[in-house]
Amino acid sequence: MSRIRIKEILKTTPTEQTITVKGWVRTFRNNSFIALNDGSTNNNLQVVVDFTTTAEEILKRITTGAAVSATGILIASQGKGQTVELKATSVEIIGDSDAEKYPLQPKKHSLEFLREIAHLRFRTNTFGAVFRVRNSLAFAVHKFFNEKGFLYIHTPIITSSDAEGAGEMFHVTNFDIANPPKDENGAIDYKQDFFGKSVNLTVSGQLEGELAAMAFSDIYTFGPTFRAENSNTARHLAEFWMIEPEMAFYELKDNMDLAEEMLQYVIKYALDNNLEDITFLSQRLEEEEKQKPQNERAELSLLDKLNFCLENKFERVTYTQAIEILRESNHNKKKKFQYLVDKWGVDLQSEHERYLVEKHFKKPVILTDYPKEIKSFYMRQNDDGKTVAAMDILFPGIGEIIGGSQREERLEKLETRMNEIGIPLDELSWYLDTRRFGSCPHAGFGLGFERLVLFVTGMTNIRDVIPFPRTPKNCEF
Repeated sequence: MSRIRIKEILKTTPTEQTITVKGWVRTFRNNSFIALNDGSTNNNLQVVVDFTTTAEEILKRITTGAAVSATGILIASQGKGQTVELKATSVEIIGDSDAEKYPLQPKKHSLEFLREIAHLRFRTNTFGAVFRVRNSLAFAVHKFFNEKGFLYIHTPIITSSDAEGAGEMFHVTNFDIANPPKDENGAIDYKQDFFGKSVNLTVSGQLEGELAAMAFSDIYTFGPTFRAENSNTARHLAEFWMIEPEMAFYELKDNMDLAEEMLQYVIKYALDNNLEDITFLSQRLEEEEKQKPQNERAELSLLDKLNFCLENKFERVTYTQAIEILRESNHNKKKKFQYLVDKWGVDLQSEHERYLVEKHFKKPVILTDYPKEIKSFYMRQNDDGKTVAAMDILFPGIGEIIGGSQREERLEKLETRMNEIGIPLDELSWYLDTRRFGSCPHAGFGLGFERLVLFVTGMTNIRDVIPFPRTPKNCEF
C-alpha cells in the first residue's frame, strides 16, 4: 500500500479506511501513542499502537527520530487538537534512532544550537515551516515570470567579470596554490590556468542577463551568487540566491511597476498556500518579541506586516525628497539615528530606510534617482548630471529588499562613466556591444531571495532561511 502524506490525511474525513503512513517519530508516550511527522506539515498524526499485540522488540525501537511505517484504520480522534488518528494494525521500523544520542530531543532548542546541527534542523517545526515557505516563494517567482511571458535564463556561475565593480569575489583556479606558475615578471601566469585567464564566482547574473534581454526582450535569472565579503552579520551570506529580471524597452517607471507587482504576487502566493506555516511563524515571533523591552518590539505582527505590503500602494519618492524628510525629522534632530543625516549625497542606512517606511509614510516605499557616486556604473545617468535612474524598494522591518535601475543604453555615456571609475573598456567589450548594435532603453532589478524569505517568515537571522549557510569561517556540509 502506497503511503499518504500526513498533510492530506489530516484533511480526510474518517470512513474507517485502511491507509499507510510513513514518517519520523516526534514522541512516543505510554507505549501507545506515536506523534508521527513526515515534513509535509508541522502537524503530527497520532498513531495509536496496541501494546498488548505489538512485539516488545518493536515497542522498544519506537524512539524519537526513528523512521517508521504504520498501517491501520483512520478513525475520528477522541483527543484534543486533532480530528483524525490512525489505529495501527502493524508498525514497521524503517530506520532506528538511538534516543540517547539523538540531538533533537522533544524540547525547545535555541536557533544558535540548531545552526550547529543544520543537517537535522529541518526536522523541527520552525525550520519545517521556514523551508516550506521558501519552497512556495521560489515556485511563485517562476510562476509570476512565466505568466508574464519572461524567458528563464541560466547565467554563468564562473565568470571573468565583476558586475558590481566591488572586487569582493571568490577566485576560481586549478593551480597548486602553494606553487602557481609565474610569468617573466614574477606574477601568477593565469594563461596557464584552466580557463586561460583569472576567473571568479559570480556576484550577479545581471550583465549576462542584459545580453539575453537584448534578444528576447523579457528575461529573468534565478541562481546562486557569491560575495567574498568578510561580514559576520545577521543580514549577510557568502553564498545566496538572486532573482534578476532584465527587460528591453523598459524605463524606470515600468521597472518599478513590475517589481511592486512581483513582490505582492509572491507574498500573496505564500499567504494563500502556506498560511498554516506563516501563522505558526507569526506566533513564534510574537513570543520572541515579548522577551524584548517594550520600546524595541515590532509594531506589526508578521501577518500584519505581510498584509501591510499587500494592501498599500508603494509610495514613490526621490532620494532628494527622502534626504529632506530625514534631515528635518525629529528623529534626526534629537539624534536618535545612529547615523545622522546632514547632507545630500550620503548613502542611506537601514535605520533611515525603515524610518521612511514605518514612521513617515507608513507604507512600502520606492526611492528613486540616487546620486551617481553611490551607485553602479551601468545605471542610466539623469539629465541633471548628478543622479542616476536607480530605484530601491524599502519594506518594514528590513529596509531595502530590491535594488534596480534603468540601465545606461547610450554607449558614449557608459564608456565615460566606466573610464571615470576605472573599469577597463576592453574587459567588458562584449557588454558594450549591446550598446553598439541595436541599443534601446532597458531596465532591471535584483532581489536577494534570502532577504525575501527572511521578510515573509519573520526570521531575524539570514542564516536561518537557507539550508546550509556559507559565512566567514563556516562552510559545513
